[in-house]
Amino acid sequence: MAVLRDQPYGNYNFLVDLGDGNSEGPRAGFSEVILPEVEIEVIEYRSGNARESGAAKLPGRVKYGNLTLKRGVIGALDLFQWVNQVRNGEPGARRNVAVHLQNEDRTEVVMTWKFLRAWPAKYSGPTLAGLGNAVAIDTLQIAFERLEIE
Repeated sequence: MAVLRDQPYGNYNFLVDLGDGNSEGPRAGFSEVILPEVEIEVIEYRSGNARESGAAKLPGRVKYGNLTLKRGVIGALDLFQWVNQVRNGEPGARRNVAVHLQNEDRTEVVMTWKFLRAWPAKYSGPTLAGLGNAVAIDTLQIAFERLEIE
């Protein structure tokens, strides 16, 4: 699905599907998506009879950071309801979440990040200030078990 081209894509046209198949409308309208880091631990191993004093390096466990989503407060409770499902131990609370990058005219998905068996790990409500003039923002951090990119 990834579409290769000479010039890099902009970072401002994207769709988020929280695992319910809906990437349209205000509930899917996130202002910022912070994709997580992927790290593969390094295991160093050296046999006692090796001629070289350096260790061989082997791949170990894969570790993923959390996916972070931010959106303006719109009066929707869907993010907190998902948190509540996980908090109450409901079966089926894990979902497959997808972030789709689009081309500049929004006619084609050019890259997709899939977060498998995902669930909300942290919810942060907005900062409210009497003298402020900023948008109230909800933040959701999503943990997941596997990342695929296409």
